[in-house]
Amino acid sequence: MAVVESVPASPRDGAGKGSARQARRDGQVPAVIYGNKEEPILLTLERRVLIKELDNPQFFIQLIDVEIDGAKHRVLPRDVQFHPVSDTPMHVDFLRFDPKRKITAAVPVVFEGEAESPGLKSGGVLNIVRYEVEVLCTADNIPPELILQLSGLDVGDSMHASAVTLPDGVAFVITDRDFTIATIAAPTIVVEPVADEEALGGQGSSRS
Repeated sequence: MAVVESVPASPRDGAGKGSARQARRDGQVPAVIYGNKEEPILLTLERRVLIKELDNPQFFIQLIDVEIDGAKHRVLPRDVQFHPVSDTPMHVDFLRFDPKRKITAAVPVVFEGEAESPGLKSGGVLNIVRYEVEVLCTADNIPPELILQLSGLDVGDSMHASAVTLPDGVAFVITDRDFTIATIAAPTIVVEPVADEEALGGQGSSRS
């Protein structure tokens, strides 16, 4: 398992909008840890710390240890609410880690081998249908990315789920079809409009 980062937090006394507003005024972001049939834990995170964590594109698929008063709680971020105007984080939901529970996670797709794709080298365009694909696995087994090889692919070729090699214990959420992840489309040709010579000629004679 990859190294799990530890994030400091503080306990939050009381639920409700008043407590949450006060936390935000103090530069904190209210949060909750839930799951495993245990009592929820109310907490706050420093806004600057959370914003730094959110810069990580793998934030929602990576376990972290939330440390409160010296006790570590291993969790997986599940949801962040943002302010509709300022886009600052307003609230975070964390799910307690359970090594036996399988969850769904959206994993980003990464493409390799562009230089070895005849279709792309000839001007074709990579048309990405799914930038992320949902998988089912335990929280400690979420792959950081799904890799698709473009080597040897030509215009008109498609890349489907079956082209992805999944780690042991990981499965696609969609199982009833071999869904498309990307295609290589023909280049778009832009045709410049050609002026009507007769129309131009007529315009010229009318001005003379």
